[in-house]
Amino acid sequence: MKTLQELTRPNIWKLKPYSSARDEYKGATASVFLDANENPYNSPHNRYPDPMQRDLKALLAKQKKVDTARVFLGNGSDEAIDLVFRVFCEPDRDNVVAIDPTYGMYQVCAEVNNVEYRKVLLDDDFQFSADALLAATDERTKLIFVCSPNNPTGNDLNHAEIERLVRAFDGLVVLDEAYNDFSDQPSFLARLDELPNLIVLQTFSKAWGCAGIRLGMAFASEEIIALMNKIKYPYNVNQLTQGEAISMLHRHYEIERWVRTLKEERECLERAFGRLPCTVKLFPSNANFFLARVTDAVGIYNYLVGEGIIVRNRHTVSLCRDCLRVTVGTRLENDKLIEALKRYNA
Repeated sequence: MKTLQELTRPNIWKLKPYSSARDEYKGATASVFLDANENPYNSPHNRYPDPMQRDLKALLAKQKKVDTARVFLGNGSDEAIDLVFRVFCEPDRDNVVAIDPTYGMYQVCAEVNNVEYRKVLLDDDFQFSADALLAATDERTKLIFVCSPNNPTGNDLNHAEIERLVRAFDGLVVLDEAYNDFSDQPSFLARLDELPNLIVLQTFSKAWGCAGIRLGMAFASEEIIALMNKIKYPYNVNQLTQGEAISMLHRHYEIERWVRTLKEERECLERAFGRLPCTVKLFPSNANFFLARVTDAVGIYNYLVGEGIIVRNRHTVSLCRDCLRVTVGTRLENDKLIEALKRYNA
């Protein structure tokens, strides 16, 4: 692996970060706060939130079994994705490599940051090879993106290939584990010590049922996290989000129950979907959704919209011709979907 200084943009390495009032004062005993130009009325929302989310990180680190210094929290995982571009990739000079198809924000962030985005097509089983990704790199490749379970395909990527990729690449590998809670495969969080060039992304949006609070997580070496904190906006995670996330962490047993239920519902929904005349093929899923090839993705999507049921049309995505991505809902929602599709062209 190259040194972190070699990988980091020189201006970011030298940057002196902005210091907010709440960065400069970290004590807990003061009762009069006249340092941040806040309105003294409308407590508690009149005060700026903790810019480093210390209470939340302490609970989260315990739940994830990592050190708090290895945790970055952002406005959704999208903030963390954008930040790794801004920290490591020199615009109009560096490039990143990613599997294809996968989550679309990697490419969007690359284009926003004027960084070349190189796609490497998955095979017919939606798997990748470390060698193929490495072959697409050159001396200006700073990042490789992989997502497991992958979106929109739903499958776990081969863990041995992920490890081989991380160990062989001299840049940073970003592993997006947004759907890992639904998978039987272990997270790579426990491997951060032995894989110092790995960044793991997770989120509160999926298994934790908190898409509305916009809270994403990145886990990496203390040095990488420090660089991300260096350039983030001072109060990037608001007080309401921090409070709700703390509340959810105290309810982690309920989240485990949700995950078990959704996995059972996924199996039931897949069986029913597989019996439909419009279904051509179901692809194996380790997430809270599945990908299905149907007879006419555009037509069926539009029909379902007319029925008040929204799925995701992935017809134009690489390797996903005539495919719909279906999120697992409640039993009632899933039944409504199946009943509507039974009436399609009946």
